Amino acid sequence: MTLIYSFSHHTANACLFPVCALHHVAVTTVEGIGNTKSRLHPAQERIAKSHGSQCGFCTPGIVMSMYTLLRNKPEPKMEDIEDAFQGNLCRCTGYRPILEGYRTFAKVMMSSSLFNSSEFQPLDPTQEPIFPPELMSNKQQKQLCFKGERVMWIQPTTLKELVALKSQYPNAKLVVGNTEVGIEMRLKNMLYPVIIAPAWISEMNAVQHTETGVTFGAACTLSSVEEVLRKVVAELPPYKAEVFQAVLEQLRWFAGPQIRNVAALGGNIMTASPISDLNPVLMASGIIHLPLISPCSTEGKRTITMDEKFFTGYRKTIVKPEEILLSVEIPYSKKKYFPQASRREDDIAIVTCGMRVLFQDGTNRVEEIKLSYGGMAPTTVLALKTCKELTGRDWNEKLLQDACRLLAGEMDLSPSAPGGMVDFRRTLTLSFFFKFYLTVLQKLSKNYNGTVSAAREGRFGEGGPVCTVPDSCVLLQEVPRGQAVEDMVGRPLMHVSAAKQACGEAVYCDDIPHYENELYLTLVTSTKAHAKILSVDASEAQSVPGFVCFVSAKDVPGSNITGIANDETVFAEDVVTCVGHIIGAVLADTQEHSRRAAKVVKIKYEELKPIVTIQEAIEKQSFLKSIKRINKGDVKKGFEESDHILEGEMYLGGQEHFYLETHCTLAVPKGEDGEMELFVSTQNPMKTQEFAANALGVPSNRIVVRVKRMGGGFGGKETRNTILTTAVAVAAFKTGRPVRCMLDRDEDMLISGGRHPFLGRYKVGFMKNGKVKSLEVSYYGNGGNSVDLSYGVTLLHLDNSYNIPNVSSVGIVCKTNLPSNTAFRGFGGPQGMMIAECWMSDLARKCGLPPEEVRKLNLYHEGDLTHFNQKLEGFTLRRCWDECLSSSSYHVFWSCLVTGCTSLVHVYTDGSVLLTHGGTEMGQGLHTKMIQVASRSLGIPTSNIYISETSTNTVPNTSPTAASVSADINGMAVHNACQTILKRLEPIKQSNPKGSWEDWIKAAYENCVSLSATGIPDLGYDFEKNEGKPFCYFSYGVACSEVEIDCLTGDHKNIRTDIVMDVGTSLNPAIDIGQIEGAFVQGLGLFTMEELRYSPEGNLYTRGPGMYKIPAFGDIPTEFYVSLLRDCPNSKAVYSSKAVGEPPLFLSASVFYAIKDAIYSARKDSGLTEPFRLDSPATPERIRNACVDIFTKMCPSAEPGTFKPWSVRV
Repeated sequence: MTLIYSFSHHTANACLFPVCALHHVAVTTVEGIGNTKSRLHPAQERIAKSHGSQCGFCTPGIVMSMYTLLRNKPEPKMEDIEDAFQGNLCRCTGYRPILEGYRTFAKVMMSSSLFNSSEFQPLDPTQEPIFPPELMSNKQQKQLCFKGERVMWIQPTTLKELVALKSQYPNAKLVVGNTEVGIEMRLKNMLYPVIIAPAWISEMNAVQHTETGVTFGAACTLSSVEEVLRKVVAELPPYKAEVFQAVLEQLRWFAGPQIRNVAALGGNIMTASPISDLNPVLMASGIIHLPLISPCSTEGKRTITMDEKFFTGYRKTIVKPEEILLSVEIPYSKKKYFPQASRREDDIAIVTCGMRVLFQDGTNRVEEIKLSYGGMAPTTVLALKTCKELTGRDWNEKLLQDACRLLAGEMDLSPSAPGGMVDFRRTLTLSFFFKFYLTVLQKLSKNYNGTVSAAREGRFGEGGPVCTVPDSCVLLQEVPRGQAVEDMVGRPLMHVSAAKQACGEAVYCDDIPHYENELYLTLVTSTKAHAKILSVDASEAQSVPGFVCFVSAKDVPGSNITGIANDETVFAEDVVTCVGHIIGAVLADTQEHSRRAAKVVKIKYEELKPIVTIQEAIEKQSFLKSIKRINKGDVKKGFEESDHILEGEMYLGGQEHFYLETHCTLAVPKGEDGEMELFVSTQNPMKTQEFAANALGVPSNRIVVRVKRMGGGFGGKETRNTILTTAVAVAAFKTGRPVRCMLDRDEDMLISGGRHPFLGRYKVGFMKNGKVKSLEVSYYGNGGNSVDLSYGVTLLHLDNSYNIPNVSSVGIVCKTNLPSNTAFRGFGGPQGMMIAECWMSDLARKCGLPPEEVRKLNLYHEGDLTHFNQKLEGFTLRRCWDECLSSSSYHVFWSCLVTGCTSLVHVYTDGSVLLTHGGTEMGQGLHTKMIQVASRSLGIPTSNIYISETSTNTVPNTSPTAASVSADINGMAVHNACQTILKRLEPIKQSNPKGSWEDWIKAAYENCVSLSATGIPDLGYDFEKNEGKPFCYFSYGVACSEVEIDCLTGDHKNIRTDIVMDVGTSLNPAIDIGQIEGAFVQGLGLFTMEELRYSPEGNLYTRGPGMYKIPAFGDIPTEFYVSLLRDCPNSKAVYSSKAVGEPPLFLSASVFYAIKDAIYSARKDSGLTEPFRLDSPATPERIRNACVDIFTKMCPSAEPGTFKPWSVRV
């Protein structure tokens, strides 16, 4: 007998998939497919050379998703590539360059001005690693048992062994993919002493085709179920495969392939999640048989049905603890049988449903109907009353009206229901039924022959947006004729670390090898928003293996007072002022021991009344002291001269930075004179050094802060990293041992703050033609529990790009019991400009004029003075406007605030250059640009120049890498240092004009000429006097976006965006376009997707990607066009360039206002024509609720004040 082996490749999440479950499989990591020492794999090379890697922290995961696809399908279609990336996230790039680089594998005809695809090495499947022969043995597998300190993992190989184990351990958890249990153990502090893994039992992986349907073993993964059903659907008559089609539709939204590849069908049923994707479909599909086996039953086996009695309570079913689910049978559908699956697209479903109707032969009369919903109760529920009333009725409009009325009553929710969004969820139940009704009606009217038809035309299918392959184009500036080939300024030079990042060689803070005797730290934080600390008891933690000590305020050798305004503590002493306030930390020998010990530290509180929201702060006048004002002209007179006056307000939610690399610090005490070395993921080495020295009671010269690179920052690591770094430094000082800590995502989101939520109140006077005469505006920002960097620049952006003759403005920072909010890309600017666009949009509607005409009418002109009295010079906005063919454009009007910076240039005798500057690399390509600047300044190739890291012992007193100015200030410092070197070399060059760079350097060394140099590159503004010059120059950009909304579900699709951006003369167009696209997509999250949700007590619910959704591959515009404005040099920055990191972020407001225009059209159909309020972000909930129709009216809101909401708007 000849054995033929077949292998399939699957991606999996390393953070969830247990090592124990990897027995019998071959594991390939990004390091195993290619490296910089020998050769990169094509999947690594193409993402690097197409500029698809910025910070690089997400790059290995994306590479492996692509690699897996190529192993399974060497010539993929573009749709395959899109599907492969469903589970991958990137916070930097905007996704376009990744897709563009990998599109070359799909043999799609394309050309790019940013890379040359002909240089890519071809994919050769014969050169891939072979499957390990030792795993191809045909020997009978043996039962495995792994024992840890607290958990025993048993992997049986036969059903008999499984039944015996379940008899021995009746409460043991059965785990296949660990996608649920892993999260419960990590985040919910649950412990399962015995885990049984039945993944290798043949009966539980079998697939059987029967007369009534397809039976899947309970351990079959969702990916395998999907694969089998696709084949079955292709072979069966369409009417017979309707249930399978519904299951496939729901699987399309089920997490990403990394989860579907390991999550089991049986596990999905047995976890009994109330928001399960599949359970409503299975429950509605007909008779789903679930065979069970029990070691305790006399008969051994029984079969149950997945009906309305199956789920008995939250996360509970009728299955007994000792019983084992063997398989799941999914039935064929019958003629005139119409099922449908629907859900609100999200990482975690909001509402899911499965609907099925069977008609009497030859009629449109309902014989049987099932409507099943998830997300509307503690369990998946059937709308039994509604179904009973509809049975026997004709499928017509009267049935629709009655069904919606009945569902509105039956699918009710308490206004305090967990998960919130009550009105939205209730409305969705009706919207989903309406979609189902239309689909069935359409099929009936066409004498249904089994073909599936869409319910309506458009980019939305029955289950949500239809995925389309993105198209893109970039327009660059031309490199001047005659520019030397080796002069890389203005050319799309690849990110200097891209190749290392693509093959996993790039070293981040936590990649630094462990020191001998190193300890791990876990923070102990407050669970109350405002309370007195009565006691802290760490005695139980001492019994955890590996425990070393507990660190608290009494262990701080220097000052426990810290923060930008000295209004914070290293460790809380008497009072906590937010959930997540650091009280202490546990040190242990391993991360796991440290975490376990931290969880058992007991803290007693006396709770105090917290202030959580902006509204509460206004009511209680809880403000930080400095209130900023800017006034210009005569506001009162301006209102008197106006034809119309419009008043309103707008709320903008906060935003989590969601850098892919969380806060991380490694502190290494040196043992002499208080010296300590800190390896930190920070944008601000200077403040990190200063705060650590202050806490340790030593001068700053004893502390060295080193930053190799960061996996993203976005402002979140400008100051907030210090709350962790200082605690780690104190712990290292106390123990005299190296101490490491990298926060988990939930910890990071809880304690580190984010973008400030804002409330803007405005009163604007304007003429009939839309010309603005007067503006009165107040901004309230939620600053959290400390000052930090809350005094931002919002008031300086209240005009966006509009010339407003009379202005009265005030900016107030509210002090609340939330973690301190901080800098975030754009920092106050997007909030100020967003509120300006809000009143501009509404006044255009009030005037009955096209919004783009009103906007253009009010734009600044060259030479105008801003409301803060700065003259506009080199005003290119109108050029950007004209180049961006649009009907509705939104602009950004940005600034550069220059502070001091230094660079250090060392030239070695072989001619190589080591460059150090004050900026930190977080993916924005700063090091790459600095190498380009030095290359042009010195006249040598970029390959001769290297940047190792940023450290306080080489460049002291650095400015934070923030506010988009790093390339400006560091670039000028680098240029000046290079000029110093060149000036010293001038006599040597004159004596040997035909010599090479290496000759001149060698001669300089021999003549004792210093080959090391430093370089250092007057702004100020008085709010009281409204005078001075706060900005060095302005950046301009225009965007036009087209969207389509689904009025029934609130989904929207970004169809097209065009951007024209003034970046001066680009230093590196690939990096600049990457920054533009990345900022735009991050803004897309800010204005349409990302929503932080807090309890009324100030507890953050959204602590991970499950509940907090950042843009993914499928969220970017289908057509994405970016152009750099040509011939616009900037005389005020190095080599005529301009800042680019932050300005483009606000351009994504074009999507928000396109959504608002679409909602306006929908409301107009309902007879509503007045301006309406739409707060940011424009989530599906807000979009759906704003599209007022008969369904929203059937689900009226509860009266505010009559209930306690699940979440509040902070």
